Amino acid sequence: MKTISSVVENYIKTKPFLQSALAQGIINLTSLSRIIGPEIEEQLGKEVRSGAVVMALKRLSMDMEFRATHKILKVLKNIGEITVRSSLTDYTFLLSDTILNSQASLLKEVNKNKDAFYTSSRGVNETNIVVSNSLNPMVESLFREEKMTQKVEDLASITVKLPEENVVIPGIYYFIFQRLAWEGIILHEVISTTNEFTIIVGEGQIDKAFKVIKDLKNL
Repeated sequence: MKTISSVVENYIKTKPFLQSALAQGIINLTSLSRIIGPEIEEQLGKEVRSGAVVMALKRLSMDMEFRATHKILKVLKNIGEITVRSSLTDYTFLLSDTILNSQASLLKEVNKNKDAFYTSSRGVNETNIVVSNSLNPMVESLFREEKMTQKVEDLASITVKLPEENVVIPGIYYFIFQRLAWEGIILHEVISTTNEFTIIVGEGQIDKAFKVIKDLKNL
């Protein structure tokens, strides 16, 4: 049997942004109850008082699932070093029998230039390489026989060091990317290791993206 609490909970679970905001206590519950009231009534098939919806929202915000958000915030407060690099180019190539050889040759050149930025990721059908603009001639020479499907210039990166407990608390990446999405930040690439992640954004958005990530420490 459907109850007001169960219907409200299911509704909120389908709205991740709303769920996060509710967990942080930044939503006026009375106003929210008026907005979602008609849908709750439709699902229950009867009239529902706004006060009952408010009570359901209050209970939900204290639920174990919502307290998980506070665990995320605790981790984010301990974010470590944030490194920014600019003047980057993102290349995408289709996979081929020779592309690993091309990458091996590029890595030899990267090792000669310790200040150059380089990162790469490989998917099922394609691989991408993000490098400092200074390496562009080398990439285009070594990969001239490969099929390039995309080249994006005027990019920048933000690399974030996360606390080690990031691997045992779910939702950390979702929370970060949600904040970036709220600010209209377009992510060209996301690269991660166990305790670090790097986002690639347009140079025009780097200041805003840096502020979003830096502000996570103060939530």
